[in-house]
Amino acid sequence: MTETLRAAGVVGVLRAPDVAAAVQAAHAAARGGLRLLELTFTTPGVTDALRTLRAELSGVTVGVGTVLTAAQAREAADAGAQFLVSPHLDDDLLREAQTLGVPYLPGVLTPSEAVRATRLGARVLKVFPAASAGGPGFIRDLRGPLPHLNVMATGGVRPHEAPAYRDAGVLAVGLGGHLFPARAVQGGDWDAVEAATRAALREAGLPL
Repeated sequence: MTETLRAAGVVGVLRAPDVAAAVQAAHAAARGGLRLLELTFTTPGVTDALRTLRAELSGVTVGVGTVLTAAQAREAADAGAQFLVSPHLDDDLLREAQTLGVPYLPGVLTPSEAVRATRLGARVLKVFPAASAGGPGFIRDLRGPLPHLNVMATGGVRPHEAPAYRDAGVLAVGLGGHLFPARAVQGGDWDAVEAATRAALREAGLPL
């Protein structure tokens, strides 16, 4: 998962009102160059969207975020999730993901949480909310005494800040509304989603 994140540079976090919108928005973002997609359990019927996208989207790694329970982890894995993400650190959830054999990124913020997560076996950590915590400077400070940490930064990150986060040592950043503008997703403007994705990835300094 570390190399997948490093190669992609950006994880697109998609929150949609329904399955149809999730599927169409994902296709639009893929056309715009996105290669790593995180659906979320805040989307009604997310596992149905996941099954469809795993069948239809080639060249895009698709996982599920906002996973809060071991039961949700099993549901996502059964639907074909290629990775799992949560906003928090949960021992039971981490152990379940290990049993399922699906990469899991627990949410952490403090050095204590980061060390505990790695001791429990987490290989990549989601630092959340990254921007509110201090942005790239916070990541740099966190990794100063813990340079072994593999980190994805999510929460308030803006595309133009991606290079600074990479310089601070993150594998990838999570971007949501910059790729998936709420008005476009709600209104079914998939051309706008494609254009927004392409513009955000370019602003993030990624080759298209």
